Amino acid sequence: MAKRVAIDIGGTFTDLVAMDEVTGEVVLEKDLTTPENFAKGVTHTMRKSKIDPKEISQFVHGTTVVVNALTERTGAKTALVTTHGFRDVLEIQRANRTDMYNLFYQKPKPFVPRRFRFEVRERLNYRGEVLQALVEEDVVAAVNECKKAGIRAIAVCYIHAYANNEHEQRTREIIKKMYPEASVTVSHEITQEWREYERTNTTVFNAYVQPSSQLYLSTLDEELSTMGVVSTRYAMQSNGGTATFLQAKQVPIHLVESGPVGGVIGASIIAEVVDAKSVISFDMGGTTAKVSLIDNGQLKINTSYNLEKTATSAGYPVKIPVLDIVEVGAGGGSIAWIDHGNALHVGPRSAGADPGPACYNLGGTQPTVTDANLVTGRLSPDYFLGGQMKLDVDRAKQAVQKIAKPFGISVLEAALGIIRLANANMQAALERVSIERGYDPREFALVASGGAGALHGATLARDLHMRKVIVPRAPGQFSAWGMLMTNLRHDLIRTRLMSCNISTLPEIAQSFSKLEEETRETFRQERFPLERVWLERFLDLRYEGQEHTVRTPVYEEDLHDKDGFAALIDKFHELHEQAYSFRQDDPVEIVNFHMVGWGKVDKPSFKPLDEQGRDFDGAFKGERPLHFEGIGTVQSKVYERDLLPPFCVIDGPAVVEEAACTTIVCPKQRLTVDRFGNLVITEVTK
Repeated sequence: MAKRVAIDIGGTFTDLVAMDEVTGEVVLEKDLTTPENFAKGVTHTMRKSKIDPKEISQFVHGTTVVVNALTERTGAKTALVTTHGFRDVLEIQRANRTDMYNLFYQKPKPFVPRRFRFEVRERLNYRGEVLQALVEEDVVAAVNECKKAGIRAIAVCYIHAYANNEHEQRTREIIKKMYPEASVTVSHEITQEWREYERTNTTVFNAYVQPSSQLYLSTLDEELSTMGVVSTRYAMQSNGGTATFLQAKQVPIHLVESGPVGGVIGASIIAEVVDAKSVISFDMGGTTAKVSLIDNGQLKINTSYNLEKTATSAGYPVKIPVLDIVEVGAGGGSIAWIDHGNALHVGPRSAGADPGPACYNLGGTQPTVTDANLVTGRLSPDYFLGGQMKLDVDRAKQAVQKIAKPFGISVLEAALGIIRLANANMQAALERVSIERGYDPREFALVASGGAGALHGATLARDLHMRKVIVPRAPGQFSAWGMLMTNLRHDLIRTRLMSCNISTLPEIAQSFSKLEEETRETFRQERFPLERVWLERFLDLRYEGQEHTVRTPVYEEDLHDKDGFAALIDKFHELHEQAYSFRQDDPVEIVNFHMVGWGKVDKPSFKPLDEQGRDFDGAFKGERPLHFEGIGTVQSKVYERDLLPPFCVIDGPAVVEEAACTTIVCPKQRLTVDRFGNLVITEVTK
């Protein structure tokens, strides 16, 4: 029988979900991530699942290789070749400062040192017209210097290359002829948007991670073939779609948020199935918590993603389409620590998979969120990973004592403080994707996933007065499950500054027609059936003279007549007011055209929960004390999720356990199992 397999590598665990295409039967597996060789963890998990490799019809993979290479600075030795006079664009960056009142603010350090940034005489204007022909001798000189320095990757980014790629193409030809061992990234193949600093940094990032990404994907590809997997391999992209391994090797920067995206896709599917429409995806794993807002089924896409951005650091811009995900260092393995001012912090450092939290008994000694959850009774020491791993309560208490002793409080109070602070960090992330974007969280449901999401979801939803919490089936492997439900996706974005009015409508329609043909040609080259392709159009619009744009959906009828075009402009005004709290009567102009091409992949139907073998009384496992801040110690009933029948109701406080996740129901909350097996938690109002 044909099976689809998805594997998601997290900071602590590697998750596998396999789904039978005919019966809908799901196989779940989880194993510790192997940071020294991620491919090893993938193959270990596959063997552990006992799936016959020959039965795999589709393999989808979410990987942290790209983001790890960037954050850990383990990429290739990289050089930049750029237009004469623009050598220091990575140094100059932007005039705006993230931390405006910080007198000691420092700009992020460029990934390419100045001695490896080479200037070439050439110049185009913004229309792509040649002002200075390419001086090939300058390229030759730059390549010779790269060879002397042992450069492994070369990024080429010329000014306005998005409007005319002729010079970049010729430069690549010269480099490949002179230095075939080096990998080459040219900017127009990564992004065709304007803004030189963002374009340059994105090109550098792709070059920086390309050698390690190609090695990883090639190694994994070979090992899968050795195991007997013959199906096409896909990598999860940051834009919410998938790409073949071959394409991912060429533009690995598109995998920068490869792992977390699966959870957002999964949340959008769950929202559609349970008719929730507007939800916030909350995925808490071992290292980080990721949140993303889905409004009326629409995923939010940004093309101005910033790696390592914080309240005091601008981070590094990445000019590619990325799902709007806010990530904070608050996972199960996040370490609690006390600073020199005697203030408690949780994260962003994580114990990860090696050595892991203290309670894993694998050598970790620092207190983590998982240790705190164990101390407060939220986790069972005998049922972690379904009993595969025993947790050491004494070691957890010894670790948390490092927080308790300096403050002169009990271990239990310290553990509750760690949980409260972790929740505060995650609540801030939830507010960033909702309140700060002009959305009211009270109008949304929370889809809680990840190994630790259901431990904290009910408390976070209560604090934000959200309507309900939905804990999907297999939340511990939910990102991998979301990958199985993902379609192919290609984004084409082109910068073209022009007025947006009725007189330019024919020109706008023609531009979209060209993008449509380009998109269809991409699917043709992948041999994907065009009858399964559908397109979405967007314009990045702004008021004339403004800096920032608003992404506005464009429908077919908007491009044909005056009334349709008026509806497009009205939609822009509405979205602008939502984002910035005002609208104007000023003329509107276009900055970018954006075409999204989707390739529909068959997916098994979402089937109701099978009642056979499920019994509410049989699901009851006993009681244990749970400690809640502000309430105290409460005896709480414990249930086995896999035995709960549909439509059963549980009043909190309660614990629902399954192999890879534990769900906490707070006092004065009620849990209902819906017909699909999702756990739905709501507040008890009476």
